[in-house]
Amino acid sequence: MQKLLSKLRRAVIDFKLIETGDKVAVGLSGGKDSITLLHLLSKYRTFSPEKFELIAITIDPKTGADFTPLEKLCKELDVPFHIIESNIKEIVFDIRKEKNPCSLCANLRRGILNDKAKELGCNKIALGHHKNDAIETLLMSMFYEGRINSFSPKTYLSRKDVTIIRPMVYIDELDIKNTSKKYSFPIVENPCPANGFTKRQYIKDLTYSLEKEIPGLKDHLLGSLTNIEQLNVWDKNKY
Repeated sequence: MQKLLSKLRRAVIDFKLIETGDKVAVGLSGGKDSITLLHLLSKYRTFSPEKFELIAITIDPKTGADFTPLEKLCKELDVPFHIIESNIKEIVFDIRKEKNPCSLCANLRRGILNDKAKELGCNKIALGHHKNDAIETLLMSMFYEGRINSFSPKTYLSRKDVTIIRPMVYIDELDIKNTSKKYSFPIVENPCPANGFTKRQYIKDLTYSLEKEIPGLKDHLLGSLTNIEQLNVWDKNKY
C-alpha cells in the first residue's frame, strides 16, 4: 500500500491534481481499481498538505450487482457514500441493443456521475484509471483510429464546471491486483453481458503478452506519453 501511495502522491504533485479546498468525488464502481483509489485517497488525506473533502458515488446500472459491501466500506473509511439509480442497462442492451456497448455505457455513466458530483458540491471527480489503462487507450487510438491519443491525468470540463483527475496513472494494474488480494477488498462482481469480450480486453491481453517478449514495454509506452519534446510525427506543413 505504501508503494502505491508514493506513486499516487507523485501523480498528484506532477499534475497538480488536488488542491486545498477541493471536494473530490470518487467514482466507485466496485471494481478493484476504484476501491483501491478510494483507499489510497482516504489514506492520502490524512497526511496530505492539501486539505480536501472526499466522497464516493456509485452508479447502479441495474445489472443486478449488490453494492452493499461498498456502503460498509465507505463507513469504515469515514467517506460519505451516495448510490445513484439508473436505467443504463435497459438503454444499452434492451432499447439500443448495442453490439459494442462499452462506449455508450461509459458515456451514460460519466454524464450521471458528473451531474451528481456537481449537485453534491464537488469540483473534482477522481477516476480509477491506472497506467495500463493509459497505455491501452493509446494503443486503441493508434490501432483503431489512426491517431496518437490517450486520456489526460487532469481534464477540466467547462460545460459541467468540474475537473476529472486520475491519481493512479503511475500505478501498474498488477500492483493494484496484488494489493486488492492482500487486503481482501470487497470487490463487486460485474454481471455486465459484455464483460471480458471487448476491444479493450483484447488490447489488455495483448500488452501483457508483449510485456513477456519486451521487458519494460509498459514503462516505455507510458514514457512516450510524457516525452513531448521528442514527439516526432509527420507534419506535412513542414515540407
